[in-house]
Amino acid sequence: MEENNEKQLNFLEEIIEKGLADGTYKSILTRFPPEPNGYLHIGHAKSICLNFGLAKKYGGKTNLRFDDTNPVKEDTEYVDSIQNDIRWLGFEWAGVHYASDYFEQLYEWAVELIKKGLAYVDDQTLEEIRQNRGTVTSPGKNSPWRDRSVEENLDLFERMKNGEFADGSRVLRAKIDMAHPNMMFRDPIMYRILHAHHHRTGDKWCIYPMYDYAHGQSDSIEHITHSICTLEFDIHRPLYDWFIEQLGIYPSHQYEFARLNIDYTVMSKRKLLQLVKEGYVSGWDDPRMPTICGFRRRGYTPESIRNFCERIGVAKRDNIISYSLLEFSLREHLNKVAQRRMAVLDPVKVVIDNYPEDKEEMLTAINNPENEADGKREVPFCRELYIEREDFMENPPKKYFRMTPGNEVRLRYAYFVKCQSVEKDADGNVICIHCTYDPATRGGDAPDGRKVKGTIHWVSARHAVNAEVRLFDRLFAAEAPDDVPEGGSFLDNLNPDSLRTINNCKIEPCILDDIKQEHYENGVAAPVRFQFERMGYFCTDPDGNADHLVFNRSCTLKDSFKING
Repeated sequence: MEENNEKQLNFLEEIIEKGLADGTYKSILTRFPPEPNGYLHIGHAKSICLNFGLAKKYGGKTNLRFDDTNPVKEDTEYVDSIQNDIRWLGFEWAGVHYASDYFEQLYEWAVELIKKGLAYVDDQTLEEIRQNRGTVTSPGKNSPWRDRSVEENLDLFERMKNGEFADGSRVLRAKIDMAHPNMMFRDPIMYRILHAHHHRTGDKWCIYPMYDYAHGQSDSIEHITHSICTLEFDIHRPLYDWFIEQLGIYPSHQYEFARLNIDYTVMSKRKLLQLVKEGYVSGWDDPRMPTICGFRRRGYTPESIRNFCERIGVAKRDNIISYSLLEFSLREHLNKVAQRRMAVLDPVKVVIDNYPEDKEEMLTAINNPENEADGKREVPFCRELYIEREDFMENPPKKYFRMTPGNEVRLRYAYFVKCQSVEKDADGNVICIHCTYDPATRGGDAPDGRKVKGTIHWVSARHAVNAEVRLFDRLFAAEAPDDVPEGGSFLDNLNPDSLRTINNCKIEPCILDDIKQEHYENGVAAPVRFQFERMGYFCTDPDGNADHLVFNRSCTLKDSFKING
């Protein structure tokens, strides 16, 4: 029996293919509708890849629509950052829209619902509305203002729009059923009064629609065929359908999928904002943050994030994804595309005593063994070098194959060397290692066929470029940062060792040529990425410049995470 290697369709693909096959849709139109009140995080990346990816697969299009119905929290800074993130991920929208584009139409539809007796102005406070809403086991209580006449409701709603009333003094509610088993149907709020300057409409409006009223109608205006949301909006779908049905407008339909949850991570915008405002991180793009711009600054590639989102797939149940899978996706991609360079993060000097003091030579190194097209480079070599401090031990344990007294090791791309003696400071710390080399082993092989078990990297002391290197770990030490005792905070689980800065690192000099030009991906500024041989994957950081290089570690070379199959 032949093995079927065809990839199984996810449930959304099945729905789309059925709709296209039976003629329900001639083409599909999805949308990505972020609220511009913060920076996008990795959870949004999943939604972006899903909405844009489905449209691309089935020959459709995707709109970018900003859900800008809360002027107090929204800003053009977030609008710009969201567009940058989507472009950087490799997607382009059919059109840019805003919920605020539809404020006039939404208002007219609200008036229509009032005229139909399906909406009313309520003078209760928000606290009174909450108290009278009931519970899942007990019905709510009708507002004392629920039976106002259509004429009075129209008059009050217009006066709300005209700014005659204070914030919080009145709301417009849909008139449905205060005993409905779905709490969303218990006369949901459609409009609230909010005298605040809007980033696009200025001071034109002082009433703003709620999400449950604005979202479905915005989808309908744009003729969105598949409105794809995360599972927490499952309970909102019947209300989404109710507004569309009562207004008799284009029947957009909502579908729900499991949101992305990653261990050792929080993705609540409120909590991310708290981390930024209270200085626990340097900003929204801090490389420890789960924001898309944070991942970009840390050295993640668009391909690695898209591949991660494809790997985790589309599910109907929430689950927790391992952060290690995200790192695996990055490591897998960088292994193919990142050029190799030699860098010594914790340097100790090596002097090759029998190498001429005034001699310099250029050795040939491979840029990327995974990609021959990347070619080769020349690396300077001289009498004095730097190696990693951990690559030398005076009294090594068994199976330690790096540099030790009397033991021969290979310098990567260079020669065999043997440690003869060491110099130490007053505290007993090694400050210089004296070696001899075998000139016949240039290139790293001995003509007599002798073998060495250890190969270490190095940087020429005379040519080394100094750099600051930042080693990042997970921002939280706990697998579930929100899982705290009563009275505790997710901040209690912050990892005190999430950032370690190392100064005076040594890097081979061609790094200066590598970073001369600004680097862009899909039109968005991005870091230049490298594999520092044996040390991990690193990238340039915007804090650095030609006089002070700064590199971030994106991830280590190896991890225990395995992909099955």
